[in-house]
Amino acid sequence: MLDIQLLRSDLAGVAQRLAARGFTLPAAEFEALEAERKKVQTDTQDLQARRNSMSKQIGQLKAKREDASALMAEVNAQAEQLKSLEQQLDSVQKRLTDFLMVIPNLPLSSVPAGKSADDNVEVRRVGEPRQFDFPVKDHVDVGEGLGQLDFDTAGKIAGARFSVLKAGVARMHRALAQFMLDVHTQEHGYTEVYAPYLVSGECANGVSSLAKFKDDLFKIEGRDLYLIPTAEYPVTNFVKNQILTLSELPLKFVCHTPCFRSEAGSYGKDTRGMIRQHQFDKVELVQIVTPENSTAAHEELTAHAETILKKLELPFRTITLCSGDMGFSSAKTYDIEVWLPGQTAYREISSCSNFEAFQARRMQARFRSAGTTGNAQGKTEFVHTINGSGLAVGRTLVAILENYQNADGSVSVPLALQPYMGGLKSIQKT
Repeated sequence: MLDIQLLRSDLAGVAQRLAARGFTLPAAEFEALEAERKKVQTDTQDLQARRNSMSKQIGQLKAKREDASALMAEVNAQAEQLKSLEQQLDSVQKRLTDFLMVIPNLPLSSVPAGKSADDNVEVRRVGEPRQFDFPVKDHVDVGEGLGQLDFDTAGKIAGARFSVLKAGVARMHRALAQFMLDVHTQEHGYTEVYAPYLVSGECANGVSSLAKFKDDLFKIEGRDLYLIPTAEYPVTNFVKNQILTLSELPLKFVCHTPCFRSEAGSYGKDTRGMIRQHQFDKVELVQIVTPENSTAAHEELTAHAETILKKLELPFRTITLCSGDMGFSSAKTYDIEVWLPGQTAYREISSCSNFEAFQARRMQARFRSAGTTGNAQGKTEFVHTINGSGLAVGRTLVAILENYQNADGSVSVPLALQPYMGGLKSIQKT
C-alpha cells in the first residue's frame, strides 16, 4: 500500500509514476475522499474544541456554585453529534484505505520504462546453450519417453494442468528441493521454515490485492482460507502486526511448499507440459530488512537464486522488468530465465522483487530504529520486504530434462545433484 502522505503532497507526481506502469490513478476520486475527510475531521475537531471549552465553563460555574444545567444539557446534546461525526470519519478513512488497497506500487527510478515484456532489459547472461548432435525433444517427449512423466493419469485424477511424476523423474524432483534448501541454508544464511499451505484473506491481502487477484487463487468453500500461490504469502506474514527490534533484522527465510494457482486469464497459454500448472513446487526466499538495506538485499537474493542454476550448469539470463511488466506489489523485479532447448527460448524460472514498504504497510510490519539524543527508543518505521523463487522446482526439472537429454532417450543427472540421488548418474527408461 502506498503512503497516503505521498498522495496528499504530490498527487500529480504519483499519478505520473503510476502511468509509467500502465495504471491510471483515479485522482478525482481521491480528491473527493480527501475533501470529505478534511471537512468531517475539521467539524469533529471544532465540536470537540467547543465541548472542551464548555466543559471548562461548567467547571467554573460549579466552582462558584452557579447553575450550569443549560451548558450541561448542550454538552450532552453534542455527544450524539460528536459520535455521528466520529462514525462518518471512520467511514471515510475506511474508504480511503480501500482506495489505497487497489493502487499498485510505484516503480523505482532504476526500473526501465516500457509497456510490455518486449521492453524488458537484459542484465546478464550466464552459460552457453548446449549444441546437440541429435534432434532435441521438449521435456514432455523426454519424460514420456522415459515412462516417468504422465499427464494422462493426472488428467484422469484432476483434469488439465496437472502431472504425475514417477521413478527417477519423481526422485529428481524431490532431490532438487533438498538441494536448493541445503544451498540456501548452508551457503546463503537463510533459516529454513515450514509454513501452512493455506492463508486467510487478510494475509493474502497483506502481500497483494485480494480484491484484484482473488480469481487467481483457489478458495476453500465456506471458509476464509486460500491455497497459497507461493510461500511468499505465509512467510512474509510472519512479521504481520509486529514491531521488530533493529537487532532482529535482517530476517532471511527459505521455505519449500507446493503452490496452487487457478491460472485465470491464461487460457491457451503453455497448455503443453509442466510450464504452467495448477499445482507445482517452489523453494521461496524471503528477506525482511531495513529500508537502507533493501536495494543490496534485492541484489543479494537475486544472486542466491542464480547460484542454483550455476551449480546445476544450466544456461540462464537475468532481466529487469520494465515498468509496464511488473507485478502489482513490486517496486523493482528481476526475472531469471533458464534456457530451454526444446523451446529454443529462455523461460522464467524465478522472479525476484523488492517491494520496499508496500507490503509492510499493508501488514503493519515495522521495526524500531536506533535511538537518538532525546529519543532513546528510536522511532518506528516500516520494514522493506524482498522475495523470489530459489527456484521453481518443476521448471528446474523441466530445464534439466531438456538440457541434459541424451540421444538414447536417457537424461544425465547434473553433477551437483548426484549426491542427492544416491550417486545416480543418469535416468534411464523404465
